[in-house]
Formats: sequence, C-alpha cells, structure tokens
Amino acid sequence: MAHLLHIDSSITGERSVSRRLTARAAAAWRAAHPGGTVTYRDLGQSPVPHLDAAGGLARMVPPEQHTPEQRASWQLTEELVGEVTRADTILLGLPLYNYGAPSVVKSWVDHLIAPGIAYDPATGAGLLGGREFVVLVSRGGGYGAGTPKEGWDHAAPWLPHGISMTGLEPRFISAELTLAPVNPAMAELIPLHEQSLASAERAVDELWVPAAAAA
Repeated sequence: MAHLLHIDSSITGERSVSRRLTARAAAAWRAAHPGGTVTYRDLGQSPVPHLDAAGGLARMVPPEQHTPEQRASWQLTEELVGEVTRADTILLGLPLYNYGAPSVVKSWVDHLIAPGIAYDPATGAGLLGGREFVVLVSRGGGYGAGTPKEGWDHAAPWLPHGISMTGLEPRFISAELTLAPVNPAMAELIPLHEQSLASAERAVDELWVPAAAAA
C-alpha cells in the first residue's frame, strides 16, 4: 500500500505558501493513490529537538552505554527514520528564513543522519534511497540569476548535501516573491509572484498524472 510522509515546517500558519503547496501536493497524491495512507508531521507546530550536549552524541555511543538523555534522543531518531522508511513518497515544505532553512528542518535532517538505520557506517551507503522526495520551496524575495540577491538562498542548495548520506534525493518545486502581496514596497512584483506561484501549482498538479493522461 502506498504511503505518504507529509512534513510542514512553516511558522506562519494559514498565510504560509509552502503549506499551501504541500497541502495541494498531498491532495494530488491522495487522488492518485486512493488506497494510500498518510503520516503527517508539523515541524512548525511541534519542533523536533535540536541535537544538544546531553543527548546528541547518542549516534556515536553504543546503545548499551546511552545515558537517559541519549536514549531519548536516539528513540526520536528511530521514530523519524522509521517515518521515512515506511514512506514511498515524502513531501517537505521548505520556506526560506533569513536566507536559510528553518532550524527545525536542519534538526530533522540531523536526526536522519543515523548510522545503521539511515546509512551503512561501514560502506557509507545510504539506506533511505529509492523514495520520491518532493520539496515545496517558498521564498519571500527573488533569488534567481541576475537578481540583487542571486545566491542568497542557502536552503534549497544545502538540502541535497545535508541529506546525501541517507540516499534521499530531493526534487524541488519553488514559488518566489511570496512577500509581494503583503509588502507594499514589493507591490510592483505581484504579477511576477503570481506567475511563479501558478507555475509551482502546475508542477504540483502534474506530479502524479499518468503519462497517458498528461500527453
């Protein structure tokens, strides 16, 4: 049975463009997989704890030597990796915050870099590959070639490297200039934002359309 892991990370609730895109993608996935099941995790509402000095070294210590804090950290890691393992498709909402990924996404990735369950420590081979990993990106400004802030997006370029040890390979669908409708200084960019959002929505709608239907 097909299984979807749907993850949101935005803190802006109903105003979030990344949440809007992941919800649209999840609906499209359900339509294409009527018998499928879904696991939902909201990193914005319920953040995954960052690795800290008390428990974060759990992945470097044999389980029988774990302190209570390390045991709790490792159990959460096993839970998060288990969610990925059970999924055929992963949807991740990735807004751009201060030119980088939300810290809760970094924490989620840090927990996934887990020897023995996400990658083979002897060979370095990733153990989570072969899954569809769709990342829905929202950017408040414009970061494309030739723009004043070209190269300032450090979220989407980071993720493939951050997650690479697991074997997961993200595919990105992006909407830009999402602050244009709410920032008077960006009002003249609203048409470009609308074009970018419409393009992202079309890409989402085409994710699971059978080739025959799309032709």
